[in-house]
Amino acid sequence: MDTLDDLLRRLEQLNEIGSALSNERNIDALLEKILLAAKTITHADGGTLYRIDEAGEHLRFEILRTDSLGIAMGGTTGTPIAFPPLPLHLEDGSPNLSMVAAYSALKGQTVNIADAYRAEGFDFSGTRAFDARTGYRSTSFLTVPMMNHEGAVIGVLQLINAVHPVTGAVGIFSGSDRQLAESLASQAAIALTNRQLVSQLEALFESFITLINNAIDEKSPYTGGHCQRVPTLTMMLAEAVNDTQDGPLAGFTMTEADRYELKIAGLLHDCGKVTTPVHVVDKATKLQTIFDRIELIDTRFELIRRDIELATLNSRFAAGLNASPAVLAQIERHGADRLRDIDEDRAFLHHANIGSERMSDADVERVHAIAHRWRWTDSQGSERSCLSEEEVENLTIRAGTLTGAEREIINYHIVSTIRMLEALPWPRHLTNVPEYAGGHHERMDGKGYPRGLARDQMSVQARVMGIADIFEALTAKDRPYKRPMRLSEALHILGKFRLNGHIDPDLFDVFVRRQVYLKYAETFLDPEQIDDVDLSSIPGFQP
Repeated sequence: MDTLDDLLRRLEQLNEIGSALSNERNIDALLEKILLAAKTITHADGGTLYRIDEAGEHLRFEILRTDSLGIAMGGTTGTPIAFPPLPLHLEDGSPNLSMVAAYSALKGQTVNIADAYRAEGFDFSGTRAFDARTGYRSTSFLTVPMMNHEGAVIGVLQLINAVHPVTGAVGIFSGSDRQLAESLASQAAIALTNRQLVSQLEALFESFITLINNAIDEKSPYTGGHCQRVPTLTMMLAEAVNDTQDGPLAGFTMTEADRYELKIAGLLHDCGKVTTPVHVVDKATKLQTIFDRIELIDTRFELIRRDIELATLNSRFAAGLNASPAVLAQIERHGADRLRDIDEDRAFLHHANIGSERMSDADVERVHAIAHRWRWTDSQGSERSCLSEEEVENLTIRAGTLTGAEREIINYHIVSTIRMLEALPWPRHLTNVPEYAGGHHERMDGKGYPRGLARDQMSVQARVMGIADIFEALTAKDRPYKRPMRLSEALHILGKFRLNGHIDPDLFDVFVRRQVYLKYAETFLDPEQIDDVDLSSIPGFQP
C-alpha cells in the first residue's frame, strides 16, 4: 500500500514532469520523456508508448523500454523498433478487442491486469513468445489511453511489471499508480497535441516562406538558388562560431530556438525582392531592359554604314567618268576608312556593353566621342545621334551593368525586406528575425545600407548573414554578368572586404580557419571552382 509520503513525492514528480513536457520541442524526445516519467512514478520495469497512425488504423510502436533486460528502442536512442504495428481492426472490419493496447485505444479505457498469464479475454500470445525468447516474465500490465483535449485517443501508454521500490518484487499496479498514470497520460496527450500543432504551424509557415522564395526565384533564373544557399551557408558559419571555444567569439552560443530563429531569418533575408523589377535583377548587360538594346545600336550602325556606302557612290558619280584614278582611289579610301572606323566603334560598344571589366577614363571618353561622331536619319527624316543620352549613361557605367538609379532600385529590396518583416506580429522566440535578415547589407564601418549600422550596433547573427550573402554572390555560377569564381579568388576578395571594414574580422577568421568555405563549396560549387587555397595569401588572415 502506498504511504502518504510516497504519494506526495510522486505527485511532486508528476508536477515537475508536466512542466518538462510543456517545454520540450522535439517530438521524439517528448515521447521518450512521457514513457520514462510514467515508468518512474509507477515504479514500472518496462513500458511501451504507442501512437495511432495518420489513417487511424494501427497503433505504431514509438518507444520501448525494459530496464531489467537493458532494452531501449525508439525515441532518441537511434535504435529502431522492429515490431509491426498493432491493427485496431481485424480483417473483417470488426474491432480488435483481444489485444489489450488496441482495446484501450478503441474503448478509451484504462486496463489494469495483475498477471498476463492468467488474464481472460485478451490475447497475450505475443507476450509469452517474447518471454520465451528473453527469459523475461511479463506479469502486471497497466494500459492507459492517451486522450487529447477533444477527447480523441491519440496513443496508448502501457506499463509492465510494477516493481516494489524496497524489495524489488514484481507486484500489481496500485490504484494510485493508475490515477497517476492516467493524469500523466492526459498531460502528455495535451503536450504532444500542442507540439504537433506547433510543428504543423511551423511547417505551414516555412512552406509559405518557400512559396515566397520560389516566387522570387521564378522572377529571375539567374538568382534562383540564392534564397536557398544563403540560409544554408549562414547556418554553417553560425554553427562554426557556436563551436568556437577561444577568441573573441568564444562566448557565442545558440539554443535550438536560436537556431530556428536564425534559420527563418536566413530564409526571409531577401523577401523584399518581390518588389524589385525583374529587368533590373536580370540586367546581364548595360543596355539590357526587356531585351539587350545593343541590337538597336547595331541597326543604327547598319544604317550609317549604308549612308557611307551611298555617299561613296555619290562621290564617285559626282567626280564623273573622266575623274583620274587618283581621285577615285581617294574617294574609295575615304569611304573604306569611315567603314573601318564605324566597325571598330561598334565592336568597342559591344565590349563596353558587357560590363564585366572596369572602364577606364579613356573608355568613357570614347563612348561620348562615338555618340557625337556618328549620326543617323530616322524614318521621319530627322538626324539623330547614334546613341541616346540614356544609352550613353548605361554604356559609361564604370563597373557592372547597373546605373546609379538601378542600383538604388536593387538596394531598395532590403528596405522592403525590413518593412515587410517589421510589419509582422512575430512571436517572442522570433522577434529578432527582422534585425538578422535586415542587416546583411550593412558594413562594420557604418558605410553600408539601409541604416548605416556599425559593427557594435549589429548582432553576431546579422554579421554572419552578411558574410554568407557576399560569399554566395561571389561564387554563384548562375549570374549572367560574371563567371563563377574559384575559391581562392572569392576568399581573396573576402579578405579585402575584411581589411576595408566591410565584414566582421572575427567571423571572417572563423570562416577561413574552420574551413566553412570548403564545406559549402563541396555542396554547392562546381568541381572546377574548388581549387587549392593558400591561406597565407588571403588578405587579412593569419594562418
